[in-house]
Amino acid sequence: MQLFYLPNLNKESISAEFSKEESKHIFKVLRKDVGDNINITNGKNLFFEAKITSISKNNCEVKIQNFKVKDKLNYKLHLAISLLKSNDRFEWFLEKASEIGISEITPIICERSERKFLNEKRLQKVLVSAMKQSLKSHLPILNPVVTLKEFFQKDFKDELFIAHCEEEPNKNLLLNSIKPKSSSIILIGPEGDFTQKEIDKAIELKFKPVSLGESRFRAETAAIIATHTVSIVNM
Repeated sequence: MQLFYLPNLNKESISAEFSKEESKHIFKVLRKDVGDNINITNGKNLFFEAKITSISKNNCEVKIQNFKVKDKLNYKLHLAISLLKSNDRFEWFLEKASEIGISEITPIICERSERKFLNEKRLQKVLVSAMKQSLKSHLPILNPVVTLKEFFQKDFKDELFIAHCEEEPNKNLLLNSIKPKSSSIILIGPEGDFTQKEIDKAIELKFKPVSLGESRFRAETAAIIATHTVSIVNM
């Protein structure tokens, strides 16, 4: 099954039109024709069945036949992860986290972060592609890049965790710390980990230090393990 994305669709929608780029893909690559049925999501947990009413390489119009409300994740996971040296690795993380199930991502700049900016438009496309590929109806929120200091100024109402590699007497496994159906924020540091100053500040703000296991992981691997751990707890 192929899934398409139109963010402006809602329960009252009766028709829709694809962009020129998407229309060309539907017409020339997928070779769809008038009368063919296609599946669409708005990325907000709605799943639509539609029939093509008009199609060319520049324009594709559909009539909405019906819609389904898909179940939301039974948990909320917000991952705040440092920018990585490699854009490809950050994109890989976004793709896999979206496939597993995540609510929100905030890229952060830490003291040891070697990159200071991201191509947010490209990363948004990665998330959309991953959502369509995995046949999900929820598009994770991608927040603008902020410094860790700016992130710490937010008003947190979630379970708070920081995954780091330093020895810590009160550090438990994330698997044993996450509560089912909870709302949580997990901090993942850069290559080289958080500084002790950053860890201390996080703990001061009630972030609980957690371990992801005995091995030392790449930052993007740690982020995927955290995402998958939360998913497993909520299965």
